[in-house]
Amino acid sequence: MGELSIKIKIADREYPMRIDSSEEERLRLAGKMVNEKLKHYRDQFGIDDKQDLLAMVAFDCMVERMKTEAANSSLTNNITTKISYLDGLVSEAIDR
Repeated sequence: MGELSIKIKIADREYPMRIDSSEEERLRLAGKMVNEKLKHYRDQFGIDDKQDLLAMVAFDCMVERMKTEAANSSLTNNITTKISYLDGLVSEAIDR
């Protein structure tokens, strides 16, 4: 797949970028989601300052990322524990 030039509009401002064409859908969806969060915060808090709104969206995204990373870490630890347990059972059965 080749490179593609697109413009993503965030907070009424266009941002040109060159991307791999396989990423276009993901980037356009991300831009749409950012704009939806901006609208949500503007409607919920009555804030019109775009810098404040963008800061709130960035903060919200970081909190969500931290939650996801914590959940993934917990899942990885759980899986590792279960694999170790199963490995012990298999090793025991083979040694008999």
